[in-house]
Amino acid sequence: MTTTRAIPADSATAPEDADASRTPRRWWKFWKLPIGVQSLIAVGVGALIGTFAPAVGEQLKLAGDVFLNLVQMIVVPLVFPLIVLGIARMDSAKKVGRMAAKAILYFEVVTTIILLMAVALAKLLDIGSGAPVAGADGASVETLEQGIDFHELLLHAVPKNVFAAFAEGNLLAVIVFAGFVGVALAAIGEQSKPMTSVLDSLASAMFKVVGYVIRLAPLGVLGFISYDVAHYGFGNLSSLLGFLAVVYVGMAIILGVIFPIIAAIFRVEYVTMLKAIGNLVGLAFVTRSSEAVLAPLLLKLEGLGVSRSTTSFVVPLGYSFNTDGSVLYQAVALVFLANAYGIDTSIPTLLLMVGVLVILSKGMAGVASASIVVLIAAGNTIGLPAEAVALLLGVDFIADMARTAVNVVGNSLAASVIDKSEEKAEAKAGRSAATPGDELGDKVLAGRHNADG
Repeated sequence: MTTTRAIPADSATAPEDADASRTPRRWWKFWKLPIGVQSLIAVGVGALIGTFAPAVGEQLKLAGDVFLNLVQMIVVPLVFPLIVLGIARMDSAKKVGRMAAKAILYFEVVTTIILLMAVALAKLLDIGSGAPVAGADGASVETLEQGIDFHELLLHAVPKNVFAAFAEGNLLAVIVFAGFVGVALAAIGEQSKPMTSVLDSLASAMFKVVGYVIRLAPLGVLGFISYDVAHYGFGNLSSLLGFLAVVYVGMAIILGVIFPIIAAIFRVEYVTMLKAIGNLVGLAFVTRSSEAVLAPLLLKLEGLGVSRSTTSFVVPLGYSFNTDGSVLYQAVALVFLANAYGIDTSIPTLLLMVGVLVILSKGMAGVASASIVVLIAAGNTIGLPAEAVALLLGVDFIADMARTAVNVVGNSLAASVIDKSEEKAEAKAGRSAATPGDELGDKVLAGRHNADG
């Protein structure tokens, strides 16, 4: 005789109810994953869409463009108050000038080292020799042949109408204006408190908006990857794989050799910094936009102990003057194209190329299609035709991923280095402020203490 145990009615329906309640939770767990993981999933899905449904992939570019528009919408309203507050809260205008001088000197030295390394690497590997040049389409770069006008570049940095600069998203002009406002607020002292309070609230609100926008990053990644794979495909990469390989090897040397040496010299914890900003570097890689990670990058650096006055001043300035990944790409690209077109690549020519790139690479953020424009302008100095750059347009988006990511790491390291330098300068100033009498008194007190002991 078998007995069956009665199952309570509530228990009988419990499994079904549990499954029903778990279903929406499983779906929403995706949104609880770290942004970096969500972005990686979006990369895979986007590549599949671009490969098997290219028409859909082309249309999904809209999602990427919307995401970038959202990012650009908040960059200027965030950068302006941060720079103004950072400068206004510095001890003196002298500190502002000292920090700016250090930053510009650092940018020049580091980018020159990277350029020399990139040219040497490309020359050693002799990339570009024998590469086909017949397929270059000059029409795709005709609108960029004018190169860079330094008068226009300078005028671009000094706004005659600050409201127009804000409306156009002219970050370099905004930085210049913010610098003047910050110095002025520091000069008027107590009278600046109402305005600094408003700017502080504005910066806090913008950081909150950034949090909302970054949650949409996976959708932007999906749109960009789908479009890139659908539009460019993978078939046209075979003849340029060597060029891309050298670019990525060069980026690895920057990240794995040059940056760690700089960090060791200035006692910056490089690995700790990379771990902290890793997700943001990955996001910059897939979106190909440094601006997409500007605001959260500032917060991450502050979390690492870098002062807000340093981050809010050095990082935005570095977006225009410290493009480490971009200058490496340009140097490798010029050597590749020179070899492909049979142009002389002797040591004097290469040194001329480096000198031109050192100058042209500064202020690139204010120029549309900056890397391509710089390549054309620098190529003209060594005899390259403008249509030569068209050879690289098909793979530019792949190189752009790496150079954007390296730019983000480079600017993070620059802010950390400048902050360390400022700490030393302030400590030295504090020591020099002590009078000889005070030092003698301290020694006397120390002697008495030891005697009593």
